Amino acid sequence: MRNRLPIIRGLAAACCVGGMLYGGPALMAQSGDGTFSNPARFVPKDGERLYQSSCQACHMPAGEGAAGAAAYPALAKNRKLRTARYITSVVTNGQRAMPPFGPMLDDEQVAAVVNYVRSHFGNDYTDAVTAAEVKAVRR
Repeated sequence: MRNRLPIIRGLAAACCVGGMLYGGPALMAQSGDGTFSNPARFVPKDGERLYQSSCQACHMPAGEGAAGAAAYPALAKNRKLRTARYITSVVTNGQRAMPPFGPMLDDEQVAAVVNYVRSHFGNDYTDAVTAAEVKAVRR
């Protein structure tokens, strides 16, 4: 599985970057070392649109997750989401096959999509994440 991880991450990132176009034109400039220079930003600012444009392709429209070439965990009724810092770190910095969205989302956008996921799909975690909290988990 380790040999396939860069491929899975690349496919997930390509899918997610393609989703950025949902809110308007966006361009990604990737340097030779794999980092994003002058990264394009997701256009939507509200959590629902951000989820639709960047998350639901893998996690599905109702947050039910999927399995296939890779496993995409369900976000619906997910007890791991009760810890706001955990999901904020995963969205911002990535984890395993999930690409980091930190280079593409500002702190307010990360907070918006995290708050949306934590309060939808059968989740009822109402302690809202702030942009300051997102900033604190960025690597």
